[in-house]
Amino acid sequence: MYLEVSDVKKSYGEGGSYIQVLKGVSLQVKQGDMCVIQGTSGSGKSTLLNCIGGLDTIESGSIKVDGIEIAGMKADELSDYRRDYLGFIFQFYNLVPNLTVRENIQVCEYLTDQPLNMDELLEILGLTEHQNKFPAQLSGGQQQRCAIARALIKNPKLLLCDEPTGALDSKTSRDILILLEKINATYGTTMLIVTHNNSIKNMVDQVVIVKDGQIRKDYYNETKVPAAELEDL
Repeated sequence: MYLEVSDVKKSYGEGGSYIQVLKGVSLQVKQGDMCVIQGTSGSGKSTLLNCIGGLDTIESGSIKVDGIEIAGMKADELSDYRRDYLGFIFQFYNLVPNLTVRENIQVCEYLTDQPLNMDELLEILGLTEHQNKFPAQLSGGQQQRCAIARALIKNPKLLLCDEPTGALDSKTSRDILILLEKINATYGTTMLIVTHNNSIKNMVDQVVIVKDGQIRKDYYNETKVPAAELEDL
């Protein structure tokens, strides 16, 4: 398995404010698969993603990516792990406002010795004609495409997506999901997509349902629906 999460526990606060967010979570994801982690607000799904991404530390358990244990890594080791293995896509795009689309992407291009081809990526994401624009000149969907390109340019082995369509209308959401599907097919990128949207689970290989800090369901889709055919986005 490419990703192995075993009995992970995570809590915040102490005394009266103590809350256990993850209560012994375990899951496995195959290399090259698209996996949705679905749950309501407060279920622990984003915390789980942040732990896998090395943004949050865990109290106990194990997280292995490509056979490498990240639990217990020091700050500089986690930084190297994120640089070498991960791409992040968030609900809020976090683009640098005074850099153009191309320059925003180049920020991450410089982090790797083997980046994807910039012009090819711009073409795939429909950004070629917008590459010299600044974020304020883009629509929400175009800004999200730029954020996706920035995450992908360093050719990450694992793409972590936290509510990637949460701030978008249904048509733009569908366009972004079609792009993620195309990227998965083109580059074989393993993807974890955190969402509360009930339709997205129909387009992926694996579905993980999180509730109250525990995994309630974990199954593979027998018949995937293409992103272009998803309903009720």
